[in-house]
Amino acid sequence: MVFGQVVIGPPGSGKTTYCNGMSQFLQLIGRKVAVINLDPANDSLPYECAVNIEDLIKLSDVMMEHSLGPNGGLVYCMDYLEKNIDWLQARLAPLLKDHYLLFDFPGQVELFSLHSNAKNVIMKLIKNLNLRLTAVHLVDAHLCSDPGKYVSALLLSLSTMLHLELPHVNVLSKIDLIENYGRLAFNLDFYTDVQDLSYLQHHLDQDPRSAKYRKLTKELCGVIEDFGLVNFTTLDIQDKESVGNLVKLLDKTNGYIFAGMEASAVEFSKIAVGATDWDYYRYPFLPTISFYIIRFIFNLLNHQLTQKLEPLNYVNFNNSLTCGC
Repeated sequence: MVFGQVVIGPPGSGKTTYCNGMSQFLQLIGRKVAVINLDPANDSLPYECAVNIEDLIKLSDVMMEHSLGPNGGLVYCMDYLEKNIDWLQARLAPLLKDHYLLFDFPGQVELFSLHSNAKNVIMKLIKNLNLRLTAVHLVDAHLCSDPGKYVSALLLSLSTMLHLELPHVNVLSKIDLIENYGRLAFNLDFYTDVQDLSYLQHHLDQDPRSAKYRKLTKELCGVIEDFGLVNFTTLDIQDKESVGNLVKLLDKTNGYIFAGMEASAVEFSKIAVGATDWDYYRYPFLPTISFYIIRFIFNLLNHQLTQKLEPLNYVNFNNSLTCGC
């Protein structure tokens, strides 16, 4: 089984920088990493990619030939990739033996909240190549400085989680720059844990542009809280400790830390719900681990947690460990 990340997020959230920094970090801790660029609009790559969608189709050619804008061109490219999934699978095949995969996707949010083409590509790869992928959804941390933009980021994160149906981690990127946008209305924990959103109402009412949408905003916040799925972790891609903490969380989310381990269901459950302070050097990648064993373990854990944990704890756990089985 091969593990990896599906890196998504709005334009400017830092996806390409993330893939570059994450690949370097993973190599430092002993993993063989392959970065797959599936963004045809990304013509300036700071990393060496193992597979590049531009070898299949170029956005500039699509826009010129079909008289499409950037957004329409990206949708066309994803449709084309879906129809030519054999091309991508053939180029991934040599990497499946011992590589950890990073998929750098386009920043067009419609691809991951409305259209099905990108999701179909991911699901076909998971099914045909036996991949265990986690969606890493990057959101620029500066959105926390504006209550309206923060609510929009929450809605985008929620719709993406529901649409992709993958193990999912939401990340506030560029957290080292957040002070540049002024003082936050609340502590950072308020934004990462997505606490009582009613406290945002007062700040939204101060903005004349938002005041007339008071009822709509209240209902949207209610939808977010009713689902109870969205929370964030933070990331400074230039800080080794910050990247390391995220890697530990991701390895729990896609099951990487269970690869090659022999333990009882109780011990697995302790790892799953415990703190992310394990040593990632202790768990080498073993490609021979069976997908069916992993799926059985996750289903068993979900059953046990449903019986033993309080509802709130189960929601939090399910958010960080959604197996999609």
